[in-house]
Amino acid sequence: MAETAPAKETGPTEAEVADVIAAAEPAHRREEGRVLDALFREASGFEPLVWSGGMIGYGRYDYAYKSGRTGTWFATGFALRKANVALHIMPGYADFGDLLARLGPHKTGAACIYVTRLTRVDPFVIAEIVRAGLAILRKHYDVTPT
Repeated sequence: MAETAPAKETGPTEAEVADVIAAAEPAHRREEGRVLDALFREASGFEPLVWSGGMIGYGRYDYAYKSGRTGTWFATGFALRKANVALHIMPGYADFGDLLARLGPHKTGAACIYVTRLTRVDPFVIAEIVRAGLAILRKHYDVTPT
């Protein structure tokens, strides 16, 4: 009988935000992490936690899908990766066309915006996107502090 892999663990960890930022590579990601942490704290009004996968999340919400799957996830946040910074804007950015046009060079994923260098994008637009994403999320879920 074949064994199935255990479910992927998701959620907050015991890691410290400052330690995750200090360990980021390449070196310029560390400064980007400090800038983003201050920006996300201000724009969201939430203190951060490190979530599984080294993602830094602000706020949280509980979700339930029609399939019956439930869980808790961070409301907004970012991940410092070698190739880029992933800005996690929940529940996505479908209505953010005008903001994205003003952001600067980026790529998008399902609910992420990827930037290669923070110095190439407008941090004020990132803050606007964070606030807009949280406003949309609050229409569907109860968003609470982490």
